[in-house]
Formats: sequence, structure tokens, C-alpha cells
Amino acid sequence: MSIPLVDRQEVVNFGCRLNIAEGEGVRAAVKAAGARDTIVFNSCAVTDEAVRQARQAVRRALRERPDAEVVVTGCAAELERDAFAAMGARVVSNNAKGLAESYRIEEQNGASTSSARTGLADGSTHQPFALSLSKGRPYSPALSGADHARAFLGVQTGCSHSCTFCATVMARGTARSASVEDVLASASTALDRGQREIILTGVDLASYGDDSGTTLAALVEAMLALPVERLRLSSLDPDRIDDALFALLTQEARVMPHVHLSLQAGDDMVLTRMKRRHRRADAVRLIERLKAARADIAIGADLIAGFPTEDTAMFANSLALIDDCDIVFGHIFPYSPRAGTPAALMPQVGRAIARERAATLREANARRRQDWLDVQTGRTASMLVERDGRTGHAENFAAVRLTAPAAPGTIIDVRLGVRDGDRMVATPLQAKDIAA
Repeated sequence: MSIPLVDRQEVVNFGCRLNIAEGEGVRAAVKAAGARDTIVFNSCAVTDEAVRQARQAVRRALRERPDAEVVVTGCAAELERDAFAAMGARVVSNNAKGLAESYRIEEQNGASTSSARTGLADGSTHQPFALSLSKGRPYSPALSGADHARAFLGVQTGCSHSCTFCATVMARGTARSASVEDVLASASTALDRGQREIILTGVDLASYGDDSGTTLAALVEAMLALPVERLRLSSLDPDRIDDALFALLTQEARVMPHVHLSLQAGDDMVLTRMKRRHRRADAVRLIERLKAARADIAIGADLIAGFPTEDTAMFANSLALIDDCDIVFGHIFPYSPRAGTPAALMPQVGRAIARERAATLREANARRRQDWLDVQTGRTASMLVERDGRTGHAENFAAVRLTAPAAPGTIIDVRLGVRDGDRMVATPLQAKDIAA
């Protein structure tokens, strides 16, 4: 990753869509602070590789921009504060990364000092968003910038479950949700600036409303009262898709036919040791129901390879899950132990084996996805055109490349042609072509 030398207020986001959304709040806070030569790394800690990448980027920035203020925040900073501080970076807590005070440098006796070298207490209400690790503190929605054709809208943070492999609770605290009213206000901002697709995201999105007496389905229904043309949901816990949410996913045309599930494994013993709340048969049955109710729905899934104690038979069950559940969008990564989690104390299978199994899962998923894309040839689809005017995604999230440019941010009808790798080549259609 190259470190830009021109933009002196650079924010680099690692990891999930929620970080992308929150990164815009960080950007606004840095600007409000009047920081002049600052690079902020909004880090991720979902795997040790994510933490390694953050460390590497911080070291490079410190080396290449010795006069800049290098700041690290996000989940990796929350979990490894001392390590980043020892490098010479300034560390800002997750709960303070949306506050201008976290990036304000004051001149005192000719020396620059920071009011947030080790993070700040919460309390400011005028910034774009403010995380809090305190139970009961509300979460303000985080909205990504106008530089994407789609808007990422963070509506929930933290997690109240206790999966044995996950350090999220340590990094973000228990689950907290933004109010429906605040989410709708942020969504209206995105719509007013011309973003026609909104993606609702969170650490444990399906738990939205558990802390406030509402539900994710109720939020989706409220969102659909706005003139949003396309609505997507990020990763969902399969155990939390109730009848109301199922109906919206399968019957509402403006909710895109694309469901990403937090499956993690396809073997019941592994799922038990992960402390997941579903079993293999539950996942298969859910996807069968989804496809029976909406035939064009595309399935994505998170999968971990090489979880502690996973033997070859257990791994084979996870591998078979790709075909059994028709997973075409796999988010697959090898297990890595996170300090302080129960899984880190279990018998490990070894990193080399985990990486090898992850590669096998990715290869199987790539074949499944390419077979699925080949079936799309000749069909018409509606796609949102990205800022480059050439690429985008169909309703089912199939990646598309246009044969001729179209206006960025528009939704156009296309004819899908041949597959080029993992992307479909498509021709824009005129109204008369659609009628024909």
C-alpha cells in the first residue's frame, strides 16, 4: 500500500464496510481539528494478518513521512495500543475516533502536543459519530462519503455474543444500535447527494435493535419509506433471520437479491466449538427456503478454515457447504488465534494447514461463482454504475464491466454477455432494446 504524499489529511481504512462508513467520520473529525499533515490508519483486527498489515502500513508511513503526525485507531489499535505507541504512532481509541479533539494538536511552549495521545473520554455531541465501549451508550450512525456510487451506512456496532474465535467484543464492546430516526436522517443525506443504493452495515447487523426494542426488519421497512432505489444488507447471522426479515429479503423488489451469511463453518462440531448459534442443517435449510422464495437470490458467506481441532473430515464438511448452499460470494480466511479468546487456547491445527485449507475453499468458491456467472450470459440486468463509469454490480451483486461508458451513479439496464474472469461484460440497453 503506497502512502500518498500530496494529501496531508489522509485516512486509510482497513477491513469491513463498517470501517469504510466510520472512516468518513474520522475524515471529518481530522478536518475539523485543523490537522495539517496527518495520516490516520483506521485499523482492523479480525485476523492477525489484518493487524500485521496495519503495523506494516504504520511503519512505512513513519519512515516515508517523518514530519507527519501518524495516527492509528480502530480495532487493532484498541487491542494492541502499546505496540503501536512503541512504534512512535499516536493511538486513538475506537470510542474517540470520530471526535475532532482526538486529532487536534496544540502548540505549547513551541512544542506540539496532542490532547488525545492515548484516546479521549466520550462526551462530544457535535461530531459525525462517536463510538462508546460503555454498555447502554447509543451509537450514532456512520455514513460513508460521496466518493462511492453506493453509500455504506453503519447502523450498529459491537457484539453481545461470545464466539470463541472473535475479539470484537474486546475491541468494540457489546452490541449497540443507532436510533431509527438517526439512521433515516443519514440515509436521507446519502439520497440527497445522489447515491441511489444504500448498504446497511454493522458488526452484528442482525442484532440491530436488541438494545432499543426494535428489529432489523423494522428498520428496513422504515428505510423503504424513503425514495431509496436499492437497499442491501451486510453480513447476517443466519440464526437471526426472522419471518419479517425473511419476507423482506424475498418479496421486496428494492431489497437486492443478495444475502451474505455469517456461516463460519460447515461442520457441527466446529460450529459447537466456535459457540455459533446455528448448525449445518440450519444453514442449508435457510438457503433452500430463500431460493425457493426468490430464485434469483445470490448467496455469500463468511467461512473460516483451519479452526482449532478441525480434522480432515470436519474440513470436508465445510468444503461441501459451498456446493450444498450454492455459495457464490465467499469471504474466506484462515483461522488465526486472537489473544484473549478461548479458541486461542484450543489445540491448533497450524497456520500452514489453515492457509492450505483456505486456498482450497477459495478455489472451490471461485469455480462455483464462475459457473453461476456463466449462467447469467444473455440475461438482462439492472446495474449501478460506479464512479469510473465502466464498472458496477447487478442486483444480485454480480460484478459487471460495460462495453461503453455510462454516467457514474446511474442505474441502467444492461445485456450480460460473456464472463471475463469474475466479471460479466455487459452492453447498455436502450428502452427499445428492453421492450424487444
